[in-house]
This record gives sequence, structure tokens and C-alpha cells, in this order.
Amino acid sequence: MENSSKINTNLLLLGIVEMEHLRHLYATLGIIIYISTMILSSMIVYVVWSEETLHEPMYIFISNLVVNGIFGNSTILLKLVVDLFFNFSTISLKGCLLQAFCVQSCGSIEYFTFTVMAYDRYLAVCHPLRYPTLMTNGRAFQIVFIILAYVFLGLGVGVALVARLSMCGVDINNIYCETLSLQRLACGDITVNTIFGTTWTLTMTVGCILVVIYCYIRTVLVCLKISSESSQKAIHTLVTHIVTFSTYLATTLFVTFRYRLGSGSVSAAGQIVISITSVLISVTFNPLIYGMRMEALRIKMFIKLQKISLK
Repeated sequence: MENSSKINTNLLLLGIVEMEHLRHLYATLGIIIYISTMILSSMIVYVVWSEETLHEPMYIFISNLVVNGIFGNSTILLKLVVDLFFNFSTISLKGCLLQAFCVQSCGSIEYFTFTVMAYDRYLAVCHPLRYPTLMTNGRAFQIVFIILAYVFLGLGVGVALVARLSMCGVDINNIYCETLSLQRLACGDITVNTIFGTTWTLTMTVGCILVVIYCYIRTVLVCLKISSESSQKAIHTLVTHIVTFSTYLATTLFVTFRYRLGSGSVSAAGQIVISITSVLISVTFNPLIYGMRMEALRIKMFIKLQKISLK
């Protein structure tokens, strides 16, 4: 097997094959969800960027989170809809590598964005007098740029390590591509890939979780000491962040845990449910939560909608 020079150029997405018997129904539901989330996400981004009163670091990070969701939505859900409508169940190796890069970039950016959002709220609550100088709009944009550069560079290396492998299989037990599935199809030694992937994932996940927990604890402790009105506002924002981050963390860890299960431990239908659930929760939850729970953003959105309806 290791001496094989064969490189498969077309891979089979078994998750899509399993959905073929009801593909038109799934595709219709998928396009409804996609269009709905795209409209809501685009509305949030438009309102944030068009309203000067929302030109604050918190809303810059929310916009980044939503734009990242649009990116992930198009990378996974839109492609799934197209595949189901036109009965495509195969993907080229290059296309698979590109999708793996996009999918995992989206996930990593989301982790880091949630982390800086927690840090931003920590600064706003724990250091209110210094906050305007500690977290400016310019600094928020710098942080976003650093996140994008770090993620694209790191995952670029990870995907490049997979691209050098020869593939001796074609079956990907998922509805989309990611590097772990491709590594399972490799003929040769994947030790370097495993070390890099594990180090990247653990460093990012553990690091982000520790920072978020620290910021949560410090913020809650300060909220217990300040006035009830200020405390209520801070807690409201904190709860919104906790709900979205916890939901995202649970789904991503659930998907990652899937690869640690032995072969056959999860049925094909179960694999599809896990994959689709992780996608749908990630792309639909953030716009709904932030669009409805953030009062200033919600009010501005309703005002914009009223102006549009009166035209």
C-alpha cells in the first residue's frame, strides 16, 4: 500500500449518497435555510456598518462572526444543496482540499472570534474607564486581521501536508471534506499530519476555552459588585455570548469526537445527522441569537426594515 503511486482524483461523499432517496426534499429544506440565514446575516452586517452608533468593537466582532458564518454557510450548505439538486456525489481531490481548507478555516475563525469577544466584554466590564483606550475600533480590526492571517497560514500548512499524500481510497464518510477524512484514505505515513493536526487543534481549543472561562469568571465577579442596572446589561450580553459559544463548542467537540469512535460505532445515518446538525447549528444560531438578543442591534434592524417597507 505504501509503495502505491496511484492518486485518486475523484472522491465519493458517502453522506450525499445516503441522502439520495430524499434528495429533493433535503435540497429544498437546505435552500430555504440557506436563503433565510443569508438574508438575516446580511441584514446584521449592513445595519452594523451603516449605523455609526454601532461602530464599536463589540459589533465589529459580531459582524466578523456573522460574515464568517456566511462564508461557512456558502462553503458547506450551498454546496450540499447543489450536490443534492444535481445528484453530484463525487468531488475532485483538489476541490476536496479546497473545501477542507474553507470548512476548517471557518471553524477556527469562529473559535478565535468568540474568544476575543469574551475578552472584549471582560475589558468593558472590568476596566470601564480604560476600555476606550484598551479596545479601539482600530485595534478591533487589527485583531480580526491577525486571526485571519494566523488561521489561513496554519490551516494552509495543514492542507499542504495532506495534499502531499497519495490516496488509496475514495470513500469519505461525510457530506463535506475535511483533512481527517482525507488522512484516513492516505497510503503512506501520516505521522507528521497527525502531530501537526493534534497540536493545532488542542492548542486552539484548550487555549480559547481557558481564556473564555477566565474572562467569564472575572466578568461575573465584577457584575456582582456593580449597580443592578449596569450589572443587568452586562449579564445580558454575557449570557448571549455564553449561549452561542457553548452551543458551538458542544457541536464541534461532538463532531471531533466522532473520529475517535471505532469503525462502525456510528451508522451512516448517524454520521449524516452529526455532520448536518453541526453545520445547521453553526450557521443559523449566531444570526438568530445576536439579531434578537442584542437590543441596540435589534432596534436598528427593525427601523431599517420599516424604512424599506415604506418605500
